[in-house]
Amino acid sequence: MYKTLTEAFHYPKPDLDTKAVKKKVKAKAKPRNMGKTMYRLWQYMAVQKGLLILVLFLVAVSCFLGLLGPYLVGISIDNYIVNKEFNGLGTMLLLLGIIYFLYSVSLFLQNYWMIGISQSTVYKLRTDLFAQFHELSIAYFDKKQHGELMSRVTNDIENVSSTLNSSVIQIFSSVLTLIGTISIMLWLSPLLTVLSLIIIPAMYWGMKWITARTGLLFKQQQQKLGELNGFIEESISGQRIVKTFSLEDKMIMELVDKGESLKNVSYWAQVYSGFIPKLMNMLNNISFALIVGVGGLIILKTGNISIGIVVIFVEYSRQFTRPLNDLSNQFNTLLSAIAGAERVFEVLDEQSEDEDEEKADSLDQVSGDVVFSNVSFAYEEDKGILEGVSFHAKPGETIALVGPTGAGKTTVINLLSRFYDATGGVIKLDGKDITSIKRESLRKHMGFVLQDAYLFGGTIRENIRYGRLDASDKEVEEAAQLANAQSFIDSLPDGYETVLQADGNSISQGQKQLLSIARAILADPEILILDEATSSIDTITEVKIQEALQVLMRGKTSFVVAHRLNTIKHADCILVLNTGEVIERGTHEELLQKNGFYSRLNQNQFSPDTGENGANRP
Repeated sequence: MYKTLTEAFHYPKPDLDTKAVKKKVKAKAKPRNMGKTMYRLWQYMAVQKGLLILVLFLVAVSCFLGLLGPYLVGISIDNYIVNKEFNGLGTMLLLLGIIYFLYSVSLFLQNYWMIGISQSTVYKLRTDLFAQFHELSIAYFDKKQHGELMSRVTNDIENVSSTLNSSVIQIFSSVLTLIGTISIMLWLSPLLTVLSLIIIPAMYWGMKWITARTGLLFKQQQQKLGELNGFIEESISGQRIVKTFSLEDKMIMELVDKGESLKNVSYWAQVYSGFIPKLMNMLNNISFALIVGVGGLIILKTGNISIGIVVIFVEYSRQFTRPLNDLSNQFNTLLSAIAGAERVFEVLDEQSEDEDEEKADSLDQVSGDVVFSNVSFAYEEDKGILEGVSFHAKPGETIALVGPTGAGKTTVINLLSRFYDATGGVIKLDGKDITSIKRESLRKHMGFVLQDAYLFGGTIRENIRYGRLDASDKEVEEAAQLANAQSFIDSLPDGYETVLQADGNSISQGQKQLLSIARAILADPEILILDEATSSIDTITEVKIQEALQVLMRGKTSFVVAHRLNTIKHADCILVLNTGEVIERGTHEELLQKNGFYSRLNQNQFSPDTGENGANRP
């Protein structure tokens, strides 16, 4: 992959100073107001408000004890060590031991409880995000990489989790420590306090320069990580195609390119953020030198302060710069978490499929009377898919949709089931506009057998029962028999209890389709939608399935999308679509007599030269 070691450790520096780059990154990351995002995270945490208040109280206690310890050390030096009072020193050492023990206990408890709060918060956030995925429309998933969406559930939320575990406590603790430290330092010696504060301007400008770059880099990092995850997910899902076309090297090179991009951004994000502790340590050492030097001179020349006070200031200056250092580090971590949280909230803010259905009705019973009236649809403006499609499917009729690829057959099905809504015209079910019917209620009366049969990880029985969760074992087995799946199920070692891998990859495509048909049979809907339902089935099995489907389709309104014309000869009406319009309609015999598009399609498909599949379709 890398020709030389130099190439492996080469990190091109990103251009972060141009307005074009900043605009591009912001457009891709779509950042919202940081305060708003933090407030929304707080709303998730506030569910455990009582425990959170207790944690913050313990943080305050630990800060007080942390400030009290160095002060008592200085008092011990002035009152006991200098004067060699061993009894008082022993008492003070015992008191310091108790203080630091309580300090350690408070740290343990606050971290222990904060981890519980953060995990509960992230659990709720992840659950809400996953639930939102199931509320979004099919159109949303058609526009997004599945791997990129998975990255939001995993990487982005995990980023939020790791930040909540430490940042909330750290930020609150740092603020209290700063306030307490400055207050005591001013009380002890205003002059030494001013010396300690000299480093603040340098810290401010240094942090401003660093965070201006890390903010953009962390957003780029999250975006590129999502892109990489999406690519990997697609590559694994399409592994069969990759190997079929021997594209392994191409996929690896694409991964290298995306990985290089992520590596470079991550490298510079960490490099810039790594400047923070180095800067703080340098300024911290300068502060130590100033305090010790000036404090020593004051002791030698005027005696206005004691050795103990100088020791207290040295320790407090460390406690003063450490919170600033912690705040700086947490700010970078917080930026990364906010970038992840924004991506999560971006999905949560998407309009769900049912948000526009507050006044929609539910259907208890359906006869199956479907009317398309001058229906049009376009996925994008000026890119029409359907134009003026009209037909009437009476209850119990079978409507077949045929035509070349891209004619709009599947789009008709998507509009009927409201995976998409028509951009023009009206679709009615039993006289009601389907946009006035709740999607969930509408689809409960529909059964789907799609070209790409999808099975979930689980037993065969569970996958069939997915069509109707309250079905008995007997009903499941009857549905399998009707779909002619019984014979292959019996041939499996565990029969109906055979556990399938995700997407049913442990069985053939034809067997997956049989189970998908059994699932639809079990659902027993009033409307059937068969989208290339037998495209993956061998000819012998197809005949058996057609017989079973004919029984199933009796009394039900059925819509059949098919390329194999022999499967739709008995349809009540065949709609021939081309370029989004219905160009012919009628029964099989009527369309053959017209000697038009359908007739030529039929001749090509069944002519000896082209075979059943028809290589020369119009």
